[in-house]
Amino acid sequence: MSSTDSPRGPIDSSRVPRYAGPATFARLPRLDEVGRTDVAVVGVPFDTGVSYRPGARFGGNAIREASRLLRPYNPAQDASPFALAQVADAGDIAANPFNINEAVETIEGAADDLLGTGARLMTLGGDHTIALPLLRSVAKKHGPVALLHFDAHLDTWDTYFGAEYTHGTPFRRAVEEGILDTSALSHVGTRGPLYGKQDLTGDEKMGFGIVTSADVMRRGVDEIADQLRQRIGDRPLYISIDIDVLDPAHAPGTGTPEAGGLTSRELLEILRGLSSCHLVSADLVEVAPAYDHAEITSVAASHAAYELTTIMSRQIAASRSPRSAEGAK
Repeated sequence: MSSTDSPRGPIDSSRVPRYAGPATFARLPRLDEVGRTDVAVVGVPFDTGVSYRPGARFGGNAIREASRLLRPYNPAQDASPFALAQVADAGDIAANPFNINEAVETIEGAADDLLGTGARLMTLGGDHTIALPLLRSVAKKHGPVALLHFDAHLDTWDTYFGAEYTHGTPFRRAVEEGILDTSALSHVGTRGPLYGKQDLTGDEKMGFGIVTSADVMRRGVDEIADQLRQRIGDRPLYISIDIDVLDPAHAPGTGTPEAGGLTSRELLEILRGLSSCHLVSADLVEVAPAYDHAEITSVAASHAAYELTTIMSRQIAASRSPRSAEGAK
């Protein structure tokens, strides 16, 4: 596919039933079928960094299965994302499950390769350890990036059992490595018990602002989205979503559930409210289907990834031709 070709979209569900055929994200073509892509949906089946329940290594494929019902027009954003830009499923990054340090290097190298083609990444985890190598790769291209981190937890702890690379440490490492813009960092949806008040004071010293799940409930999604937009400004933005930002009623299939979380509707509305932000890549992690039922968690995850993909596709189209972006709605 050349840069002037029309994007190749999902399989036509009027000809092939949604439950038939291989499960790529949203039934989109594979990367090897189109040759190049503007947004690469890539899985990272890695969960060696978890501290409680394992199983997120199966999350990417569960999200792909749940995404079979996604349709090509997104009315909430008034856009047809798969017509605006080429979106393709880039398969999985195979990382060593027995060596976290080697896995982190492998993920970073594979992300470098994909970003080097000009694509943006929509990464499906895996556990939150993978956010660090992804941020390293994005920062090589854009410099230190703004970060919105949707999660029940801070993930800025120092070590677990002496290990520097775990699903609870990626954003402390990222701050230490200088790959985040510390004037534009926010956690969203945090809640639950901590090891001590020093967890919060240490997090604040790194530059993070916190929007708790209770803040979202009391203040509403529009006000929260506006606050986040103002904090981000026009900086290149990376969004990282741990599915446990949702209440266990909306996402039981995850490794470290916490009561009192966001609803899936609140998460989707906040993401839609960020559509004007310069989203350069994103990840969605910690879906553990062994603890799910009726695909509740993976359905919510697939829709969140769809909103993020729509934002990136709209921006890519607008950067090429504002008129074509409007016409492809």
